[in-house]
Amino acid sequence: MRVMTFNCNGIRAAARKGFFDWLATLDVDLVCLQETKAQEHQLEDALYYPEGFHCYYFDAEKKGYAGTALYCRKEPDRIKQGLGWPMADSEGRYIQADYGSLSIASLYLPSGSAGPERQARKMDFMDRYMKFMKKLRKDNRDYIICGDWNICHKEIDLKNWRSNQKNSGFLPEERQWLDQLYDKFGFIDAFRLVNQEPEQYSWWSNRGNARANNVGWRLDYQVITPGLKDKVVKTEIYTGENFSDHAPVILDYEITL
Repeated sequence: MRVMTFNCNGIRAAARKGFFDWLATLDVDLVCLQETKAQEHQLEDALYYPEGFHCYYFDAEKKGYAGTALYCRKEPDRIKQGLGWPMADSEGRYIQADYGSLSIASLYLPSGSAGPERQARKMDFMDRYMKFMKKLRKDNRDYIICGDWNICHKEIDLKNWRSNQKNSGFLPEERQWLDQLYDKFGFIDAFRLVNQEPEQYSWWSNRGNARANNVGWRLDYQVITPGLKDKVVKTEIYTGENFSDHAPVILDYEITL
């Protein structure tokens, strides 16, 4: 099973940059999109429902903002939208597909980089989401939670870690939150199971030729439950083309849906 997570920073913008042409060349089973920035009634073109996929969108109420989507080769048993609190649900930040005892989700965790108020909203979301993740560990299911988590965990995960320790995305309290997710509740960063190399980034600022110089951050994760630890085969961050300020992150699993 091949799973992709991708913050498209506007699905219509990514389409103009060739994302769907590239997607058509891939043998991928699930595509988890974030920041679609569109409402489904604005996506009338068949391009946004690629052939061979069952497509599910969860839109933000605000036009041109946030939103998540799932493209699934195999029709899921069930689709779940939302997490049960206003910021998550009115902004379309979580959509989940269930297959038997396996769930695969697309998550768009808020950014706090716009200022203190946005950071406070991000931390509130994280507090609520941690309670949700804690519950997941008790329901006897396996999970692959794909998305833009808007946090770098370790120094290896961003180029300029020294100068970013007081910036949203690499704050001590954000990193400790991931410590708790991994160390206390047992979730696993699937990428790092098979790739321990430095300079593996999935987002670059649009300023200062950051992408050309690979001055990036690894913000896009596939986070899994322990039962899938031995199922991760390989990973790739696709940087051959620029569809967004993020890059698609692809993982292969020894799983058959």
